Amino acid sequence: MIMDKKDAQKFFGEIRTILKAHPWHGVHIGNNAPQIVTTYIEIVPTDTLKFELDKQTGYLKIDRPQLYSNICPTPYGLIPQTYCGDRVAEYCCSKTGRNGIKGDGDPLDICVLTEKVITHNDILLNAVPIGGLRMIDGNEADDKIIAVMHKDNIFGGWDDISDCPTSLIERIRHYFLTYKEAPGADKRICEITHIYGREEAYEVIKRSREDYLEKYSDINDLLMNG
Repeated sequence: MIMDKKDAQKFFGEIRTILKAHPWHGVHIGNNAPQIVTTYIEIVPTDTLKFELDKQTGYLKIDRPQLYSNICPTPYGLIPQTYCGDRVAEYCCSKTGRNGIKGDGDPLDICVLTEKVITHNDILLNAVPIGGLRMIDGNEADDKIIAVMHKDNIFGGWDDISDCPTSLIERIRHYFLTYKEAPGADKRICEITHIYGREEAYEVIKRSREDYLEKYSDINDLLMNG
């Protein structure tokens, strides 16, 4: 049976009441984005395996064991309904003065600072972006947004990455620079060109949202307007 758009929206609206939403496509970014964004957590600091969202099914999968002694220092995941495409890549090029950088084709990554111990992944939380790391993986833009958990008792008052201790940002930076590499590797795969503040983080989020809406406009209409 072939359904028109109106019937398809009704169908998806009905099945959403009984089926788990896809964490990337079926969960809204948040009505107050980019100031407050919904975040899907894939990894917590106690994980010794690297979990990653399977884009086809929406389930978490084991990507690989964490290499060596690298442990992610914060809860880490993605911002739903974002996509690192041409607009994100263009912004990276403009800020680095480089050409030929592409978007990595994934949802936008986010690290969430919180005083609370989050014991497991596959959860949603609200996060307040305060900055980010401009990371380039090969020739692909792979930004890491830094945020605090909304209403966190300790970190909730931080408005910008400049509020963070340098040692904390360096710990996060070190993790992403080394999490794909063997000790003593001759050539580094990833590089971080800038540590940027809240306003640039907002711009990256906005662009990733625009990239998503362009690439997935049809599925977004069906899932969110049904």
